[in-house]
Amino acid sequence: MAPNLDPPQTVEWQGKRVPVWSMQTVNYELLLSQDPAEVEKVLNACLEEGYFYLDLQGIDGKRMLGDQQETLKLMHRFFEQPIEAKNEFGLISSHLGYEPVGSRVGAFGAGTKDGYEMLKVSRDEIQRGSPKVPAVIKNSGDLGVLENAIGSSNTICKVILSALSTGMNLTGAARFENSHRNDRPSTTTLSMMHYLPSEVTGAKKIGHQKHTDISSLTLLFSEQWGLQIRPPGTCGAREMGFVAPKPGCAFVHVGDSLRFASGMKMQSCIHRVVPFNPSEHRYSIAYFLRAEDDTMFVDSEGRYVSAGQWHDEKFKAFTDPWMYQAMAPRSMILGGMKEAGEDDPVAAPAAPVDAAPVQLEKRKEVSVEA
Repeated sequence: MAPNLDPPQTVEWQGKRVPVWSMQTVNYELLLSQDPAEVEKVLNACLEEGYFYLDLQGIDGKRMLGDQQETLKLMHRFFEQPIEAKNEFGLISSHLGYEPVGSRVGAFGAGTKDGYEMLKVSRDEIQRGSPKVPAVIKNSGDLGVLENAIGSSNTICKVILSALSTGMNLTGAARFENSHRNDRPSTTTLSMMHYLPSEVTGAKKIGHQKHTDISSLTLLFSEQWGLQIRPPGTCGAREMGFVAPKPGCAFVHVGDSLRFASGMKMQSCIHRVVPFNPSEHRYSIAYFLRAEDDTMFVDSEGRYVSAGQWHDEKFKAFTDPWMYQAMAPRSMILGGMKEAGEDDPVAAPAAPVDAAPVQLEKRKEVSVEA
């Protein structure tokens, strides 16, 4: 389904009508100038819902839209490489490297696997003199594409944080942007995801598990349907529903760290990705702005923990086998967000009998950096 300025209220999906939830649209140009009405709008969106569209069609935002298109071309070049070339990079740390399809347990029950491959590039790493990136990217001269994408995404997220600080009347060290400095270690990451068609991955590898993000803010680009959210608060009993791609806009999600830093005032967005069209390749780009590793806050369990500790614990929960995920505190996967009832299961489309298996090879053993 193509992006639409006026999306439908429901769509047909897996034999039933599913809601398409609305999002407020925040203007980046107005945020950049600290327009009081736009500052109030973005603050209310984060306090009440935890998500919004960010309109980037002004003169300053257009640079990011261009960077996003160049990153998309880079993704096509990288993911079209043989599996051996991609696995050569491997997973260097939790926020740097390549993950093949099916590396993580899926959202939809025992025996499922997530249906995407992912390339992650650390902001801290890209600032180094000789950053670790796949050879195919370094040798092709695409390093500048990653630098531009990370730089513009980082600036946009800092503008949003600054507006939220202003809206909450924060000053000095208490302002959110002051715990997200570029020169301090953090797990801030640009993640590039390629969701493969169901007939390629097979019926047991679908989507991306329901979760809230480890980040403070997530800046997400995807021109294709598949993202679902659960509205928070009094809407908690309502089902997961799609959000429509909107031309010239990014999705922005509040993540756990910003929720905790706001004293639980902000909502962390519960979302997942499902195969809207099982026959298509789907691409998305997510910039996860995360707090400095030594930033302290009270988490959803009432513990006083660092941002680095929360990241490592939640990343482990994401990658644990299904039986351990089921035993993990629900507050870990969902960042303490409450929801009434359970989601309807997602029916995995049956793979054709003659479908070729996904070419997956055992990747190199790596250690996850703390």
